[in-house]
Amino acid sequence: MDIDLGGIARQIFLRRAGTGPTMTLLHGFPSSSHDWAAALSALAERNSLVLFDFLGFGASQKPADHDYSIHEQADLVEAVWARERVTATVVVAHDYAVSVAQELLARRAEGALGVELIEVDLLNGGLYPDVYRPQPGQLALLDPELGPQIGAQITEELWIEGLKPTFAEGFDVAGAGADIWRAMAREDGQLVIHRLIRYMDDRALHADRWVAALEQTDVPLAFVWGMLDPISGAHMAERIRARLPAAPFTSLPDVGHWPALEAPARVVAALRDGASARKL
Repeated sequence: MDIDLGGIARQIFLRRAGTGPTMTLLHGFPSSSHDWAAALSALAERNSLVLFDFLGFGASQKPADHDYSIHEQADLVEAVWARERVTATVVVAHDYAVSVAQELLARRAEGALGVELIEVDLLNGGLYPDVYRPQPGQLALLDPELGPQIGAQITEELWIEGLKPTFAEGFDVAGAGADIWRAMAREDGQLVIHRLIRYMDDRALHADRWVAALEQTDVPLAFVWGMLDPISGAHMAERIRARLPAAPFTSLPDVGHWPALEAPARVVAALRDGASARKL
């Protein structure tokens, strides 16, 4: 579908499923909305799901000469909500998308968000940039000279090998990694990955705004966290629990960076527990 972003029509992959209260599922880097596939049917039993691929990801358009930003992706979320006539929603965000969710919370705090956020559920992401531990490959992609070269030369085998440390030991990384590769490499998306990785610069630049939005919001927050994640795992969980002790926190002690891929049934259960708690 076409979505207007900054006066330019962009092709965005969007999917709807299920009935009930709206839940918006936001994916991480460098994957796509396919990350939610294993949890989709169970979540759709009780919710009307909205999920899509961010600009530059998956089956959405991947403009080559483009400055991607978290703010623009937040604009995209709002544009999707407007198109789908969403007036209230639970937001579930993983990895890259936790920053998008923080920007949406900041806009709400400013009175600039037209959609009611019922709850924001966050899964393994860099909520606190000073605690975030990027992998060496991420830092290499961020380098102005190395990044484009890596994108041009990377293969599926190298890609999957690079993802292995982010999954819990024993998980079938080959299957999940191949899915992530196909989504990223669609229409030569690997050639813009060095541009997408600049979200880490966004996090550093807007850290005060986004941390304040997270810690000061009156929107109910909940966390579902893979503790073995080397990027945003137990060390990030420690900060979250210290700064947001009242927020429900579901610890997944044997899960890495990808809860919805590694433990979809437990993610669904945690999200349903949050919904049940809201009804009490």
